[in-house]
Amino acid sequence: QVHLAESGGGSVQSGGSLTLSCAISGYTTGTYCMGWFRRAPGKAPEGVAAIDSDGRITYADYVKGRFTISQDNAKRTVYLSMNSLKPEDTAMYYCAADAGCSASALFGLLVPINYWGQGTQVTVSS
Repeated sequence: QVHLAESGGGSVQSGGSLTLSCAISGYTTGTYCMGWFRRAPGKAPEGVAAIDSDGRITYADYVKGRFTISQDNAKRTVYLSMNSLKPEDTAMYYCAADAGCSASALFGLLVPINYWGQGTQVTVSS
């Protein structure tokens, strides 16, 4: 059974930083893609960043230069380092993963995403 465990959300002031972590368990072989989506109240879900087992990365334009996605293959963990946070970054952040996919495919929802985390809240106050 594949499971995604997220951590690292919280409340910060505008300009602050947070790092989210997502550890995948129950999946031990083959290529994969992992990434982050977010959903703010009253808004549609949107992709934030994605990375795959080949190290390819995709970012949403609105986080480029502020957010960094990285991974520890040995730990099957993906990180989202968020700097210069803005109030508009306030949302529930969800980790997503699947097998045999690329970062761009996951980010663009071009493939079915079978595994989701429970979500972690990020709140940025002005």
